[in-house]
Amino acid sequence: MQEEQVIERGGREIFGALAAQPADALLALIEAFRSDVRVNKIDVGVGVYRDSEGRTPVLRAVKEAERRLVERQASKGYLGPEGDIGYFDALKPIIFGPVDLGDRLCGLQTPGGTGALRLAAELIARARPGARILVGNPTWPNHPPILKSAGLTVVGYDHFDVATQRLTFSRMLDALSEAVPGDVALLHGCCHNPTGADFDAGQWTAIATLLRDRGVLPLIDLAYQGLGDGLEEDATGTRLVLDIVGEGLVAYSCDKNFGLYRERVGALYALSVSAEQARIVQSNLLSLTRANWSMPPDHGAAIVRVILEDAGLSFDWLAELAEMRGRIQQIRDLLAAADPMLAPLARQHGMFSTLPLSAAQVARLREERGLYMPSSGRINLAGLTPDTVAPFVDALASLR
Repeated sequence: MQEEQVIERGGREIFGALAAQPADALLALIEAFRSDVRVNKIDVGVGVYRDSEGRTPVLRAVKEAERRLVERQASKGYLGPEGDIGYFDALKPIIFGPVDLGDRLCGLQTPGGTGALRLAAELIARARPGARILVGNPTWPNHPPILKSAGLTVVGYDHFDVATQRLTFSRMLDALSEAVPGDVALLHGCCHNPTGADFDAGQWTAIATLLRDRGVLPLIDLAYQGLGDGLEEDATGTRLVLDIVGEGLVAYSCDKNFGLYRERVGALYALSVSAEQARIVQSNLLSLTRANWSMPPDHGAAIVRVILEDAGLSFDWLAELAEMRGRIQQIRDLLAAADPMLAPLARQHGMFSTLPLSAAQVARLREERGLYMPSSGRINLAGLTPDTVAPFVDALASLR
């Protein structure tokens, strides 16, 4: 009895010191949409790809790869902290192109792109505790919490003007010009989340040159390759930066371009200046991985490997990816043609854009029109269909 009282008192001491945390805004939005009984409601908030019927489909290539895995996979034993090496290697030409980076490139499989970002942040913090990482605003809302939780110091700068729907590129260059050796810069490789505003090749070159000259390490979040202009085109920025700077980290996700959201399929690649340094980096990645998730999940990475190792499945995946990309661009073009205020959306890329709306206007759209989006005004273009474009535009027009 006395021992039970001690345990209970210890629990009060630990858990009693915790403060309740606010609910995740996006999860609350999902629940609010589900509870809405209106038949004409529209969800452009949840950040997953949807087809013209509003479904997040399982790709044909994925289904066939899974069938083969069920038939042929002989074990569910651990693969090791590196994960599926075949998967990791099969992604290299997609990300880095035909160039052979040799022993300077290391890394491993991670639980989603989020796991890759967290692992990259912990690696940086281990090497340089409290390191500064420059992050353009707006960015994916989960970026700052991930980076700060790992012990990094987040330094924000203006990246995009929502009101004018334009990149504030000169401000970004100003921010990078003030960086010091040992700083890190977080970059969206393509299909910027949440604005859809990407850099052109000339801007990427200017960024990379500045990073190299200032001694700043690039951390590239490449989460939507293939959903912008194309698989090769969407890798342009990443390849330019790594070529010019000569080193960097790439946090990669297959959740979006393979439709494997719930499988959590990611990888972290680290390019070093030498093979010896890469060996040291890899040893630290393995150490950090062991203390986090120990071994990554297998199934999703195995699916990707099976697809990329088979010419027929790869061809089918690329065709499906092109369909997804084309559907997103179709919605962008329809919106741009429907209202001059939405014209900038046609030149943006990927699933997301951020509209110049106040939180009060977003709340009004939800209450009066059943139109659901985060209070920031970020919209998921894949949440619309050709049939819902007109009511969406009409709802926005009601705010004027």
